[in-house]
Formats: sequence, C-alpha cells, structure tokens
Amino acid sequence: MLERVAQVQPDGCALWWRDTALDSGEPVQLTYAQLLARSHAVASQLQTTHGIAQGDRVSWLGLNHPAQIILLFALARLGATLVPLNHRLSPAEWRAVMADCTPALLVHDNHLAPASIALARSSGVPSLAADALASERPAPLPGQPQPDNAWHTPALLVYTSGTTGLPKAAVHTQGNLLSNMAIAAQSQAMGASDTVLTVLPLFHVGGLCIQTLPALSVGATVLLHARFDAGATLAAIENERPTLTLQVPATLKALYEHPRWPAADLSSLRAVWAGSSVLPTAALSGFHDRGIPVCNVYGSTETGPFSVALPPDHAKSHAGTCGWPGGGVEVKLCDASGTTVSQGEVGEICIRAPNVAERYWPDLPAVDPEGFFHSGDLALQAGDGSFTVVGRSKDMIISGGENIYPAEIESALLAHPLVSECAVIAQADPRWGEVAVAVVVLAAGNTAGEGWAAPLQSHLQERLARYKQPRRWLAVEALPKTALGKVQKGALKALLATDPPAV
Repeated sequence: MLERVAQVQPDGCALWWRDTALDSGEPVQLTYAQLLARSHAVASQLQTTHGIAQGDRVSWLGLNHPAQIILLFALARLGATLVPLNHRLSPAEWRAVMADCTPALLVHDNHLAPASIALARSSGVPSLAADALASERPAPLPGQPQPDNAWHTPALLVYTSGTTGLPKAAVHTQGNLLSNMAIAAQSQAMGASDTVLTVLPLFHVGGLCIQTLPALSVGATVLLHARFDAGATLAAIENERPTLTLQVPATLKALYEHPRWPAADLSSLRAVWAGSSVLPTAALSGFHDRGIPVCNVYGSTETGPFSVALPPDHAKSHAGTCGWPGGGVEVKLCDASGTTVSQGEVGEICIRAPNVAERYWPDLPAVDPEGFFHSGDLALQAGDGSFTVVGRSKDMIISGGENIYPAEIESALLAHPLVSECAVIAQADPRWGEVAVAVVVLAAGNTAGEGWAAPLQSHLQERLARYKQPRRWLAVEALPKTALGKVQKGALKALLATDPPAV
C-alpha cells in the first residue's frame, strides 16, 4: 500500500510531526518517498542487526512519533507485529503486557527513555531508542511474506483497556488493517487533498486507525502531534489548516472551553470526527453553531475500530446516534440467547466485517462461530437503519421489573449546563431490586450545596419516564477513568458502598 502511494506522489507530504511535549519542538516532515525509504531501511536494520523475523513482536513505548508509524510498516515488511504500549499505564502494567506478548525488542522515544530502559531490563528484552532507527539511507530490502499469507499475518497487537478485567490483546492482521483503512477512508470521503490532524494517542486503535492510517492509504497529509494540547490543537487548525481531525469527548470539551476558542479560525475543517457513544452537548453545539459537523464513530479495539459512522450530512439531524454501518460491515442486535431482536427492541451489538480481529493473543477466539464480534454494548435501531447505543449489557439497571439504560439518562443530563460529566450506575434497593444513581461532576463554578440536584431532577422529569429517573444522586470532583478515558463504573459502585449518596 505504501509503495503504491509513494509511486503516485513521491514528493507529497505524508507526515508533518511536531513534538508538542516540548515548547520549542521543531517540526519534522517526511514525504511519501522518504516514509517508504525509512520503512525499508528500518526493516533491514531490524532483520540484520536485531534478528527480527516473521512472527516476532516488537513493542513501542513513547508519545506520538513518526517512528511508531515507520515501525508498523517496517515490521509488516518482515511479517512481524507491532505492540504499542499505553504510556499512561504503570510500570507493573507494562511488565504484565510484556510478559504476555513476549516481544523481541522494545523501541522507545526520548520522553520515556528512562522508564523504557528500566522496563526492558526488568523484562529481559533489549531496548532501542527511536533516534537509533535507520535513516533513509539505501539498504537491501528484506524478504516479506507472500501476498496470500500477508493478508492473514498479524501486524498489530492492541491491548484492551481492561474495564471489566485483565487486558487482552486483539490481533489485527494486515488484512484487517487494510480493510479498516478502506472502510474508514470511504466513510469519511478522504482523498489526497485532505490534511488530517492527529492529536489522540497512537497506542490506541482510535488514534491510529480511524484517521491516521486511512489518510496515509489515500495519500493525504497527517499532521501528528506528540500529545493533545488544546492550545496547540487550535493553533494548528488556524495555521496548518487541516480538513479533518479526530477527537473524544474530553478533548472536545477542552477545545470548547479554551480561552482561544471564541476567536479561533476553524474554517478549514469540513468535519470533526469523534469516537464515543455519548458526546458533550455544549461542545457539540459549539462546533455545529460554527458550521462544523461533529460525526460519530462507533467501534471497539476488536472491530478495527471503524464500524458504525454518523456522516456529516446527518450530524445534526441524528445527533446522539452512532449512524449507519460502514461499507462491508454487518451489524445485528441480539438478545441474551443470540437471537436477532425485533425492530425497535434493545439488543447487543454484534459485528461481522473484514476489519474485525478474529482472535486475542495468543489464540483465543474473539468472534463467534459465524464470525460476529459480540460487543457487550446495547443499542436500538431506528426505522431509517441508524443505531443508538443505550448502554452496556453489564451496566443495564433492572428496577421494579423495568430495564433502564444508563446512556439514555447520561445523555439527558449532559444537556444541562450544571453538568460537566456524569455516570449512571445501579445500586441495590430492597424495594425495587435496583435503582439508578446519578454520579455528577458539576460544571466549574458550581458547588454541591443543599438541594443541588433539584434542577437536574426537574430537567429529567421533562425528558424521561418516571421509572428511568435516578432515585439517588452523588456529586464528585472527578469520575474514575481508565487510561483510555472510559469511566470505571466498578470503581463508582465501590465508592457508593463506602460513601452512599447524600441526596
């Protein structure tokens, strides 16, 4: 794929990288010809100097860096696999991942050099600095897997965030990645004239696979920041004029609340894409009011993750939904027995597509015998075919015999200006079996004084059936989250056991 793009536009800018972790970081630019040459040279170095062969794994620990992308292409050339480590994890968690996937080498950037060297030493794995990777000097090209085998050859191991247990690594083959690039590029109408701003971490499939790799597959330019910074992101939109960017609820909120927001020139953006089932209402309206559609992407680590997408022309009319399946993606909603539910009924999202990982490392099935991945997310499908996520199957609350879906309540609460963040969880109740408890982070400038929840209760009374409304409320300073920003509802339930809601 990279060779094809480099042949068509060798001098086109592939990567424009700024180390936003350093105030004085100078940008680095790579053309497609240079990216191809670097990946070939690194493949040769890995093979001849470090003995990396087909089937081996190489870990990466660092902030966003061109070296990680070069490594992915270089290892694919060898039939080897990249394992990006979440740099937000603890050393103990890194060691557990290293013990699980047994990499032959750990490559790191300068920011995380001390931690990486210590990790490599404790794991018994050699380490290599990104600066020591081969330059684009000519090098003999190593052998590579035959095309038929390459399609099924693992290229990327991505560990899940572990919200419900120990992390597992989804095994993405070269075929999975190429299929995801095609689905994502088509859904976002990407072309060589696009410039994509990547600020989310590449250790996750969201940052790597929703826009970054799809952009490279069509010859677009990727503006890569080492990490997210709201001011740097707004400055890049004004000065480098990207046409697309990917955000998550927390970064959308940070952009909208930044002092630079009101005056920032965002006119180059034809769309902002966001990976989430529930988006913050204020930030969503802030972008829409300026003529920039915010488009949702639904997926998971195992599904590519580009599965269901809300396109720009429906961003306003279908706000709150996840949209429609991408090209070649099959989605069905199933009950607990695996039977497809009737129209209008809630069911678990099950996905079958060429970008879905079929197994977890080393050889655990990730899909059912028919090839469907069972997401654990519950959704409704409207008559027009669009999907709306209503919660996780394990998060569903059964109160007095009625099913309550937390995402529906959370979405309604986020529409109130008093609410910055929220989560709805179940708490045991002797009368109802379970009741809904709303855990709320109040917007800046508000305190949880007497009667603080009253306006929120009134707000929900106008929008939700009585049985769906929270019976108890708790105000907190922050929600516990995983390293990928997912709310840890298990930790909230533990909090309720020691600190019951005062309202």
